[in-house]
Amino acid sequence: MNIQLSSEDMTFVENLVEAGVYKNVDEVVATALRLLGSNEGKFVELQRLIQEGVDDIEAGRVLEFDSADQLTAHILEMAEEQKNAKAPVGDLAKGTKRSARNS
Repeated sequence: MNIQLSSEDMTFVENLVEAGVYKNVDEVVATALRLLGSNEGKFVELQRLIQEGVDDIEAGRVLEFDSADQLTAHILEMAEEQKNAKAPVGDLAKGTKRSARNS
């Protein structure tokens, strides 16, 4: 298989090999493809999580806070409850509509 690289990309690859970061050009390409695959997987997961958040907002599964201090207190409370195994974090964050204005 032949791969055509721009002169800038070829210089970059050659510099990596000359610096001893990789043994040869094949190793650079293999590492690049592994990283690309890993990043693609992370991108797909990020898209899924964003959609999950949008779905929660549309379904009214939201929490409102009047200040950063109230948000921080809520996060610390959830962490403490999870630590004590009283309730999984997911149960506290999902399906609960709670307004800091009312608490």
